[in-house]
Amino acid sequence: MTDKPEPPVQPPLIELPIETASRGFYDGFSRAVAIPSKVIVSLLIMWAIFFPVRANQTLEAANSRIIASFAGWYVYLVAFLMLACFVLAIVPQSGRLRIGNADEKPEFGRFSWFAMLFGAGIGIGMLTYSTGEPLSHFANNPEIIRGRVAAESVAAVRPAYTYTFLHWGFAAWGTYALVGLAIGYVAYRRNLPLTVRSALAPLFGLRMSGLWGHVIDIVAVVATLLGVAVTMGLGVEQFVAGLARLGFGDWLLDSDGSASAAAVVVALAILVGASTLSALSGVGRGIKWLSNLNMALSALLLAMFLIVGSGLYGLQVLGVGLWDYLRTLVPNSLTLFESGGAIGDALVQWQLDWSVFYWAWWIAFAPFVGMFIARISRGRSIREYVFGVILVPSLMCFVWMALVGGTAIDLELRGIAGGRILDTGISDQLYATLAVLLNPAVAMIASGLVVILLLTYLITSTDSAILIVNTINGAGESEGSRRRHILFWGLALALMVGSMLILGGIDAIRITMIIGALPFSFVVAIMAVAILKAVAFDLRRSRHGVPTTAQAVEDVLPES
Repeated sequence: MTDKPEPPVQPPLIELPIETASRGFYDGFSRAVAIPSKVIVSLLIMWAIFFPVRANQTLEAANSRIIASFAGWYVYLVAFLMLACFVLAIVPQSGRLRIGNADEKPEFGRFSWFAMLFGAGIGIGMLTYSTGEPLSHFANNPEIIRGRVAAESVAAVRPAYTYTFLHWGFAAWGTYALVGLAIGYVAYRRNLPLTVRSALAPLFGLRMSGLWGHVIDIVAVVATLLGVAVTMGLGVEQFVAGLARLGFGDWLLDSDGSASAAAVVVALAILVGASTLSALSGVGRGIKWLSNLNMALSALLLAMFLIVGSGLYGLQVLGVGLWDYLRTLVPNSLTLFESGGAIGDALVQWQLDWSVFYWAWWIAFAPFVGMFIARISRGRSIREYVFGVILVPSLMCFVWMALVGGTAIDLELRGIAGGRILDTGISDQLYATLAVLLNPAVAMIASGLVVILLLTYLITSTDSAILIVNTINGAGESEGSRRRHILFWGLALALMVGSMLILGGIDAIRITMIIGALPFSFVVAIMAVAILKAVAFDLRRSRHGVPTTAQAVEDVLPES
């Protein structure tokens, strides 16, 4: 009797041990990740609080160097992430593979799944930028800079939406989808820990158990907190602007219209306190309930703009914008403007202020959103996952931008607003649109709805981030005696956002995030290569009858 020949490919790695403490304050946590992460975040907070002038100067200097040196890296990396996702979904063999065992069913229904995707991913930014970005590009975009269309004209609307959709479409959700797939695929097919380092195991194997694995997770924790800080900062500014609109007092705003220090402190106390309580309840209860509430309130607000606002104009903008977006997606995703002359310099600055900022924001946000998506997507096929994560939320963003932003633009084009929307700050533009569109009593009610929606979106995003950071620090485990650490990260987020807003407003948070996103951008690039290798080798294993999941590997192991 002859032995079977060795298969040309071995089963996948199904164990990635990460050392965790067995007792004490860090019971169940990786001290090598949790302690350095807390130290880095604490030092950043103390630096901003005790040395605000020097911190501001250092951030601005570092930001200009990083943006100038790595703009091309961000542009081409995000394009590659989109391409990798669509290739994995479209190829029949890879698209059929499941994030989990072959017979696994999804934990959440599609409505709750989409609601959690939308709420955790872009909800707050959508409220701030639904009017802010189309209006900004309506006043200035590459076509205006080149002199091809006039600013704030009818002709400026089409390019305004082309670039708005570019920033909020496949690029954002492709980045999230790639990171979530890279983590979820190895976590639920191979039983590796649900943490960022596991996504690199297809390339580096057991080396991810040691020092380099700890470094990867630390970078992910810091990037997550900085990415969420931008979202919270935008939300706090708009939340305070809404309270001011509702008549809660002049003390809420400074003379320049930004949130006052007292307002920031009060808003963060309310928001982070509620977020921490929600995080303590876990993803299955607090976050799911709030996500469904977010979706319902968003639909109500959107229906109001469709019926009472410039609904037909918004639908027209949506249709034309979608066509222009899809038609120009490839060239716009690969365009890197070059300086030279007044026009070239203006184009470069515009791209740095918008596209490169967004690509950095999505990458910084990716460990949080990606891990969260992975947690709620177990049991789905790669094809359903990619198309669900990229296409549906992107379309929701487009609809929102077209109806809400389209109404604001239409009111300005027809002279009804008279500059009252364009001339106000970005945090107040949605409220200004409601004030122009509706009578004062109804506008007050609608503004109250926006404030409630902001509150629920902020809570959803923050509690999700706290849970994800805790999961990374806990070597992939999210349950157990984690409450005191949830409280720490909630407080750390509040102090980070508060100190940065008071230090230099939302720009200080944006600059810090762009700097913090850079190290994780290299991790994301490696994750893309790792998931492509993992899927390719699993397809090869299937052809040779080699098990591809942890369950299948254990089933064929001989009884001990």
